[in-house]
Amino acid sequence: MATPTDRAEPDTTRGRPLRADARRNRAHILDVARDAFATEGLSVPVQEIARRAGVGTGTVSRHFPTKEALFVAVLGDRFARYVERARALADAAEPGEAFLAYFTFLVREGAVDRGLADALKGAGFDCTTITADPDRDVLGWLYELLLRAQRSGAVRTGIDMADINAMLIGCLSRPDDGDGRSRVIGIVTAGLRAAG
Repeated sequence: MATPTDRAEPDTTRGRPLRADARRNRAHILDVARDAFATEGLSVPVQEIARRAGVGTGTVSRHFPTKEALFVAVLGDRFARYVERARALADAAEPGEAFLAYFTFLVREGAVDRGLADALKGAGFDCTTITADPDRDVLGWLYELLLRAQRSGAVRTGIDMADINAMLIGCLSRPDDGDGRSRVIGIVTAGLRAAG
């Protein structure tokens, strides 16, 4: 099965598919960027990604004209997988449990990937570039699951997405020193549940 980096993509300067070596360069740049963003966050300069990939910044720019385009390429596939997870939870779990499981999932994923955490926090990158596509709208699905959970009576009413975003950011900000983050997630999810 072809992955997004394996497919021949148009060369924006020539309007024809990329050569095999150019596809390999693009895939390598994405791998390096994915690792750099995961360990250091979205503030890693493009020049540093090019250096680690062993290519010039011009090569990176030919494939990804802006740093935002590189973010979209790195995070877009991940966001699509997260939307699939949300859909699976919506189909399989009780609404309250689906929402709380998805919230917890996003915190845990962001905890091991600083780039994702930065994107979810809105730190240095506007997620709307990715989430405009409904198949990648992670926060839209979080909101949908929240509404379903509230309608079912499992999650407190009066909580909106601004509250959820603040809780998400708070959980992501908690250093994981043993069970610290798990404890905070437990406190937050307990507080979200409807009384009784």
